Amino acid sequence: MNKQRAQEIAASPVMANVTYEGVPFYIQHVDEEQESARIYPLGQPEQEQEVPLNSLIEG
Repeated sequence: MNKQRAQEIAASPVMANVTYEGVPFYIQHVDEEQESARIYPLGQPEQEQEVPLNSLIEG
């Protein structure tokens, strides 16, 4: 996923269909410099993790 689209999804109040390793995730924050995102599985905010933006898939 590109940086701009990840930022749009993170800022939007509308839930986008984003997956990481086949699991639906919520994007909490995008780090532009590191080209990474802080994400967590839907309904499991305690499992937050930092992943490369190119590992996220929208669709």
